[in-house]
Amino acid sequence: MLRLADFKDAQRRHWQDAELLFSNNRWANADHLYGFSAECGLKAVMQSLGMTVDGSGNPQERRYRKHANEVWSIFKAFASGRRGYWFLSKLPQGAPFYNWSVQDRYAHQQSIGMNEAESHRGAAMALVRMVKRAENEGRI
Repeated sequence: MLRLADFKDAQRRHWQDAELLFSNNRWANADHLYGFSAECGLKAVMQSLGMTVDGSGNPQERRYRKHANEVWSIFKAFASGRRGYWFLSKLPQGAPFYNWSVQDRYAHQQSIGMNEAESHRGAAMALVRMVKRAENEGRI
């Protein structure tokens, strides 16, 4: 069964679950979900700016099937070419998920600590706030 992407809902769900794990010192899984939350937040904005997500697997859609560590730079290029300057101005500086990897789901939990989770939490929180504000202002 094909389920269409709902990036805004996925962002919120991953954020909420990450926060539960973070509050229980479960750094590795919290960190992983902060990455997914950030990824989904960026993709929610990209979708509102014209990114095609229809489940067809067309070449454009496949190009954007990237995770938090890769989608950050893709987002910047995509948004700058599509009147997304407001969103770009709300992003945390740099590439906060450069050291995040979807492959970390296989890593030993002790290899991802509180500092790493806190760093990714801050960036994911900025994106949660950005998407919420954009929704409230009718931007997405």
